[in-house]
Amino acid sequence: MELDPDLCLAVPKGFDDSDAESQVHPMARKLFPATTAAEAFRKAHEWVGEHDVFLVDVSWDFAHDEDEPYTLSIYFTFEPAP
Repeated sequence: MELDPDLCLAVPKGFDDSDAESQVHPMARKLFPATTAAEAFRKAHEWVGEHDVFLVDVSWDFAHDEDEPYTLSIYFTFEPAP
């Protein structure tokens, strides 16, 4: 399977994050577009419940003239909470 370069994180050559003090943690973002704010929360709630992720942050966006103008973005890691 070929990797999509738009979905990859570019890491500088020689980068080493093995030091516990580095505070470098991979994070992902998932978008939940919806017709209402409640629907966006419902979609996010269902998805988070089905996956073992640690929720880090959320953000909102509203796109005028879109079929699903409300977008809830969640930011998460795959690492367990400390």
